[in-house]
Amino acid sequence: MASGDHRAQVPEGLTGTGLTLGLIAARWNETIVGRLRDGAERAIEALSVTRVERADVPGSFELPMAASVVARSGRVDAIVCLGAVIRGETTHYELVAGECARGLQQVQLETLVPVLFGVLTVEDTGQALARSEDVGGHNVGEEAVYGAVEMARLRQAWRPFTDT
Repeated sequence: MASGDHRAQVPEGLTGTGLTLGLIAARWNETIVGRLRDGAERAIEALSVTRVERADVPGSFELPMAASVVARSGRVDAIVCLGAVIRGETTHYELVAGECARGLQQVQLETLVPVLFGVLTVEDTGQALARSEDVGGHNVGEEAVYGAVEMARLRQAWRPFTDT
């Protein structure tokens, strides 16, 4: 989702009642990810999500495997992955950010369980802080939960056509 006025609006009447959400968080860049988790928890409460299955992994590179395991468990309606990849002086940033995004997209396409990308891929800590703000501010973790619930509802509406 974009920042400022370009951010997507939460659909009116969206509710998480009856849904189980997987919430997977990286421990790397723990301070920033903790802020994203706080935002995610606010959205979970605001939408009255019925149940949350939580898991932590070492870093963002491990998020796709964890998402695959959780999606294939059959226990969740959607997954939110939280992490922060901050550019450094090496090519590590490109490798981790790109493979994380590719892997999460692959999981959702293969399993048809929505997997939302709540992973910050930023140039510096200032940008990370600006995208993980407190109540009322821009928080990608919060936005990812709203997107996950919306996509879970879309899948439910189309389930007879997507189950094989």
